[in-house]
Amino acid sequence: MLTLIYNLFVKKIFEGGMLIYYCCIFNNVLIRCIMKIVDPVIFVENYDSQRIMKNIERACRTCYKSENLITNDSYQKLLRNCINRGHESILEHEKISVRMICDIGVYKDLTRHRFASFSIESTRYCNYSKDKFDNEIKFIKPVHIEENSEIYEVWKKTMENIEQNYIEMSKLDAKPDQLRMILPHSTAAEVYMTANIREWRHILSLRCSKMTHPAVRQLLIPLLLKFQNDMPELFDSIEYDTEFPRDKFAKLEIID
Repeated sequence: MLTLIYNLFVKKIFEGGMLIYYCCIFNNVLIRCIMKIVDPVIFVENYDSQRIMKNIERACRTCYKSENLITNDSYQKLLRNCINRGHESILEHEKISVRMICDIGVYKDLTRHRFASFSIESTRYCNYSKDKFDNEIKFIKPVHIEENSEIYEVWKKTMENIEQNYIEMSKLDAKPDQLRMILPHSTAAEVYMTANIREWRHILSLRCSKMTHPAVRQLLIPLLLKFQNDMPELFDSIEYDTEFPRDKFAKLEIID
């Protein structure tokens, strides 16, 4: 898609259906990529759902000394009964880790959950004007601002200005912990997050509801649906915003 602005073309570059760059082209010569816009992604470790649930069952049966009742599917009824009775401490024996590409606003919300562990891309140490970051800031495409709307164009222009000023400050020898002062909530960051099953239930019950910011729902509803498919005994009882459009869901990938 090319837009003529006098003799300057602004070209939208797509990769795999995702908007990647806005590039300036003059007389068929690339001048510079204005900015990079990416969609959020959530990567989930390749966990063994059966192992997780059977391990929790073994921990639970220690309380009642009923290990002799373990069968191939005995965990199914036991786990549902425990959750219905509020006996959820047993769920803390197992954990799941995810890796997310999300905006700063999302991880600010998630890090409010005390019983989870986070390792987060540091804007104090990462200088996005350097070659290792392709000399650019990556921004997460806002899920609740329609592309091509006037609001979206104002947002896009704001991100362009921030990136240009960030790079200019870096040329003036500003340090990363000075540069971070102008980074917006839309800045993309990588987050590694680990929580036990009990805490995942708590997080998802809160963060998949209609009261939650749409950028958080965009990431966590697909995760909840995966958990419900793989471990219904543990996650089926959690409700979520069923009206959130599926075409807005973040991409979910399995990693080893």
